Amino acid sequence: MQLHVSPSMRSLTISSNNGFIDLMKIKVAARHISYRTLFHTILILAFLLPFVFILTAIVTLEGVNKCSSFDCLGRRLGPRLLGRVDDSGRLVKDFYKILNQVNAEEIPDGIKLPDSFNQLVSEMKNNQYDAKTFALMLRAMMEKLEREIRESKFSELMNKHFAASSIPKGLYCLSLRLTDEYSSNAHARRQLPSPELLPVLSNNSYHHFILSTDNILAASVVVNSAVQSSLRPEKIVFHIITDKKTYAGMHAWFALNPVSPAIVEVKGVHQFDWLTRENVPVLEAVENHHGIRNYYHGNHLAGANLSNTTPRTFASKLQARSPKYISLLNHLRIYLPELFPNLDKVVFLDDDVVIQRDLSPLWEIDLWGKVNGAVETCKGEDEWVMSKHFRNYFNFSHPLIAKHLDPDECAWAYGMNIFDLRTWRKTNIRETYHYWLKENLKSNLTMWKLGTLPPALIAFKGHIHPIDPSWHMLGLGYQTKTNIEKAKRAAVIHYNGQSKPWLQIGFEHLRPFWTKIHVLLFLQGGSWLILLVFGIRCENT
Repeated sequence: MQLHVSPSMRSLTISSNNGFIDLMKIKVAARHISYRTLFHTILILAFLLPFVFILTAIVTLEGVNKCSSFDCLGRRLGPRLLGRVDDSGRLVKDFYKILNQVNAEEIPDGIKLPDSFNQLVSEMKNNQYDAKTFALMLRAMMEKLEREIRESKFSELMNKHFAASSIPKGLYCLSLRLTDEYSSNAHARRQLPSPELLPVLSNNSYHHFILSTDNILAASVVVNSAVQSSLRPEKIVFHIITDKKTYAGMHAWFALNPVSPAIVEVKGVHQFDWLTRENVPVLEAVENHHGIRNYYHGNHLAGANLSNTTPRTFASKLQARSPKYISLLNHLRIYLPELFPNLDKVVFLDDDVVIQRDLSPLWEIDLWGKVNGAVETCKGEDEWVMSKHFRNYFNFSHPLIAKHLDPDECAWAYGMNIFDLRTWRKTNIRETYHYWLKENLKSNLTMWKLGTLPPALIAFKGHIHPIDPSWHMLGLGYQTKTNIEKAKRAAVIHYNGQSKPWLQIGFEHLRPFWTKIHVLLFLQGGSWLILLVFGIRCENT
């Protein structure tokens, strides 16, 4: 059989092999196709077919063998070439749906979790996890990690609290050795100051500093930094008040290490006849109130709901439980007019400050009839120290607090205060302080976290004269972000907070401000004192 196509491509004739002409003719519909069009079509196909072959081979080599060749080709050539729609958006939506579903479900009890992400991936391959199982395992792992981090943070805060509340061995040994010196060395017991200088203690032409502490090392740094920074050290008088157990050691230190030409007086609270239970109700409260003693010396985790407490809130609560807050030494500043009846103006210092500039101008500040010259702590940027209002210290859900105080009122700082004692004696500041202490005791300590500042904020309300912040820079015991250049320029820097410079938890980059005074101090003292502070065993004292 033969096939014959007419030149015009309009007819097709089929003949048999035996030579006879088959009468059947097939008419072909007329179609005008130019040779040029046919040539271009063949050329395009010749160009595309190699690429189709290559892409098909790549798909096969990659193992994508569950889809049609056109489907797999569409994945490579893109949605516009073969009309295939990109399904990545759909996959993301499906994944979000799985995550939301897993988030709403409870994690099964006793689920065995991988110890690492690599182990999770390995288990996925071995156990053929589906997407939901993978998401559930990942969620369970993240929640476990969050719990561990949270528990670790709370443990760190608790350990830091105990470290801040404890007495370093070096300080303990120093106190023991100096107490021994006081009992055996007549020079350590000599009168402070000498008899001929006693009138200076009540002379208002001198600059009187008051420091109450049981930390001998800290007291020596405060006194020496003030003397070294003063332009007229001969005009400085320090009144150091300590407790009965530390009195002998404190006296011995300043007797054996005079800071001439400055004058130092050391007294124990037991030497002030005025400090009796009748005159100081806080003594009665501290000694007899079971709630207070349990608050400071009981289990600090008892009753604490850590699941609803942030680490920062917990740290704040621990800070408020520092045992120093039940020490009379910490409440003494409210009794300054009675303890120093002949003085008109004094500067009260905490034992964790370092003085870097002459403080004589403080006595020239006009307090404009106010009692307390203090740095306000509500106008700074940092959230830890210089942005505090009354709401940060008081429980405004208590009706008595809500009725009498404004949560937006600006707070101020204890630690370096210039007090006008003459004006103070004309007020009822002490009585107000006592009243609010008693009310807080009646309310089972729910009006504020115990400490000396909250009741002082109330008692001195209307009696505060703001002074320039450069006189008193706070926060060196709270945060690592302290501005070093500002600290260098400040007249007084204050290590308020847990990270005291004499503790191992002190911030390394902030310690040198304190250490430079400490080192100079002990280089001037006896060699055995240096050894005491730097680790001599107490048994050898």
